[in-house]
Amino acid sequence: MNNIFDKIREQIISVTKEAFLACEKKGTLPKIELPDMAVEVPRERGFGDFSTNVAMQVSKQAKLPPRKTAEALYPEFNFEGTYIEKIEIAGPGFINFYLKRDWLYDALQLIQQKREKYGEVDVGKGVKVNVEFVSANPTGPLHMGNARGGALGDCIASVLKKAGYDVTREFYINDAGNQIERFGMSLEARYLQHFMGEDKVEFPEDGYHGEDIIEHVKSYIDQYGDILLSKTSEERQQALVDYALPINIQRIRETLSSYGIEYDVWFSEKSLHDSGAVKETIDFLKENGYTVEKDGAIWLNGEKLGLDKDEVLVRNNGVPTYMAADIAYHRNKFITRGFDWAIDLWGADHHGHVGRMKAAMKPFGIDSDKLHVVLFQLVRLYRNGEIARMSKRTGKAISLGDLLEEVGRDAARFIFNMKTSGSHLDFDLDLAVKQSNENPVFYVQYAHARICSILRKLAEEGVVPPSVDQVDLTLLKENEEIELMRKLAEYPEEITLSAKTLEPSRLTRYVMEVASSFHSFYNACRVRGEEEKLMMARLILVDSTRIVIKNVLELISISAPEKM
Repeated sequence: MNNIFDKIREQIISVTKEAFLACEKKGTLPKIELPDMAVEVPRERGFGDFSTNVAMQVSKQAKLPPRKTAEALYPEFNFEGTYIEKIEIAGPGFINFYLKRDWLYDALQLIQQKREKYGEVDVGKGVKVNVEFVSANPTGPLHMGNARGGALGDCIASVLKKAGYDVTREFYINDAGNQIERFGMSLEARYLQHFMGEDKVEFPEDGYHGEDIIEHVKSYIDQYGDILLSKTSEERQQALVDYALPINIQRIRETLSSYGIEYDVWFSEKSLHDSGAVKETIDFLKENGYTVEKDGAIWLNGEKLGLDKDEVLVRNNGVPTYMAADIAYHRNKFITRGFDWAIDLWGADHHGHVGRMKAAMKPFGIDSDKLHVVLFQLVRLYRNGEIARMSKRTGKAISLGDLLEEVGRDAARFIFNMKTSGSHLDFDLDLAVKQSNENPVFYVQYAHARICSILRKLAEEGVVPPSVDQVDLTLLKENEEIELMRKLAEYPEEITLSAKTLEPSRLTRYVMEVASSFHSFYNACRVRGEEEKLMMARLILVDSTRIVIKNVLELISISAPEKM
């Protein structure tokens, strides 16, 4: 048993079913076909530890108002052998369950037994899931959108793995198409300008103006000189792209690695064209009547797929579009590589593409629900209360590398995961480096370091946490102790809910609440100097808190320092 909440839900469902059967036997309720019972944790503690609206769910079958149904059930509940202490009927017919403290003591035992594995659940049951994120154009440095998408995508992947899914992290390298053509033209223009002068060579209007283009060209010239001057434009561009692109991709790898992100697969868009997968995909769509031809181009038939317009797949010059490659790529994920579920993280400006891509899966017999797109909103950086656009060090637009240099990986990852993906995020650069409780990541890391300090000092006096089986946990009765135990017990449930909602922001909020509950406990309850049995019980509680905080931080790839 990994999640004590599951055990409690099973008990509540079981005793409720028995109560319905007892009512049926007595004739106080007719035979009821029970639906899937919703058993939730009430928002307000006054409404019990758990609650169900089953009386409302079955009111038509019962031919009674929900409250009357709940009142009929009330005397038939038998709590023997369960965590349940009592129930109350509330409002229009909610049944609220109040638990004995045993479940909290059992949760502490579970933490001590599982330790670094505490929090693991198996809602995924080994389902193969591909999480594709960042997938930036390899034509320049990673920007703030990539930074947020990277933190979200990596944490979603970690949560899903913790929840029992078979997860593959993937980066889709956009090494084909328009952006690579622009990259090649930009490199060529800078190369020719170097030898002929800027006034003699016009720079492409939609070219890449970054300093990195000039640096690539200088580096190439240092090694190979003017050998490309005698080549054709096409040969020149290809040679410069072949030189600069691997350098950019390696820089992206290194930056993301320093951000705590390691991919299982780096998938090349170019490989889809080279292998014939794009052509094969277009041919399949044509043969099965999902395309139309207009103006010399091949279009995806929007009407047949329930879309509001057609989409170009092959331009009138015979070159496939990004849409064609994207369909081939997702076909590869599901059919060639056999993923059960694909999760893509895209910037919110791509929202119009979601419906098109999901619809494009249907011709291949792929359930469009198997493709899930997480859209995330923009980030605004602030410094000294004003919007910050430039790096302190370089004076250029702030890249992910600049951000990591200024605030560090821990603060960046934590803050990017503090809000739901659909919310705009204001990132305060000054707050991110502040060593105070105002800084959320510092607040949590300090709680962990403080616990480690308590355990270290006690160990120096020869006091170490004993085996949990040798401790009387029922001595933990203070409100602050109860609240902290309750919070620790919630961790596996938070993993389950984060996996179901694909919102890792639940975990940053959760670990801040754990830190807050710990600080309240520490201010109210002494550990050292108490009577030995109580001291040992509190020592187990303190150590369990350390385990949970460390597990959450490690899950989201943030360090858990033992000293600060």
